[in-house]
Amino acid sequence: MSENSLLTKLEGIRRKYESLQQQLSDPSLVQDMKRYITLNKEYAEIGPIIQAGEKYKNAIGNLASAKELLLKEKDEEMREFAKEEISQLEEQIPHMEQRIKLLLIPADPQDGKNAIMEIRAGTGGDEASIFAGDLFRMYTKYAEKKGWKLEITGMSEGTSGGFKEIIFKITGTGVYGVLKYESGVHRVQRVPQTETQGRVHTSAASVAVLPEADEFDVELNEKDIRKDTFCSSGPGGQSVNTTYSAIRLTHIPSGIVVQCQDEKSQLKNYDKALAELRTRLYNMEYEKYLNEISAKRKTMVSTGDRSAKIRTYNYPQSRVTDHRINYTMHNLPVFMDGEIQEVIELLQIAENSERLKDDSSST
Repeated sequence: MSENSLLTKLEGIRRKYESLQQQLSDPSLVQDMKRYITLNKEYAEIGPIIQAGEKYKNAIGNLASAKELLLKEKDEEMREFAKEEISQLEEQIPHMEQRIKLLLIPADPQDGKNAIMEIRAGTGGDEASIFAGDLFRMYTKYAEKKGWKLEITGMSEGTSGGFKEIIFKITGTGVYGVLKYESGVHRVQRVPQTETQGRVHTSAASVAVLPEADEFDVELNEKDIRKDTFCSSGPGGQSVNTTYSAIRLTHIPSGIVVQCQDEKSQLKNYDKALAELRTRLYNMEYEKYLNEISAKRKTMVSTGDRSAKIRTYNYPQSRVTDHRINYTMHNLPVFMDGEIQEVIELLQIAENSERLKDDSSST
């Protein structure tokens, strides 16, 4: 993208930004809340591009002025000043252009959403359930470090600890855009507690990360939902198995079934189950979007293929390897304690590089 075409593009975005400002200042807009939320979100997303664009335009203007000064100025001190400024600006401008190009690539519209996460024990029996529990603890610790809120919506405990399955929601700023890279098969290599001869076993757990749908994303017709109540089971107080507080919702057209028994209140369980149902319906469409980009971008890291082996946790060698970016670290206990930010940032860089390549080849 040449300098002139970049400036032309930025000018078009600035006009759009001003148009959005005018639309958002219209008092009648609050009567259409869905449109207000859409416009407000678009306005917020364009803001960083406008700021980066202003700095870039100023730098281009200053470079032109410094070059003109160098041509006309006779005073040696002023000429040296101009040369120094030209040198600095010529170094800075390519970095500014690169940042703007990244900002101009449309973000995944789901990135700002909260996330629903599912961890399921795979091959490996009890050891796989224990490992699923270890992964849940890792994400819990990471969420705490980020200041995010975590709520469990459903679980099935393993016979020797951990979970056969655990489903939870993480709420915060841009949660899905960060955690989407965790979707896939996580493999563990270690000596299980039950192993008497010290042999290393390989087990696995699958992680699915879904963007949480909000009420404006999916319209649910109550006639399409069958609601069943049942007694809660598993750990809990005296109310367990005595009150019909647990909720099961079946979406008749799609056959999707969700249930929630996390709360003692039937109403709270219903709200949570409804939110999860909305998310699952939304994700049926989102899967098509993921698969479409995965087909275009062969090395895409946040792929829709959740059966792909993405990471190996080797306990004997205290090693974590992310197979998508050939990342390896040799401090497994720290990683399992929620210190996963470094690998997520590297995955984001890898995806940005892919997206930049895609954008360059399509222009």
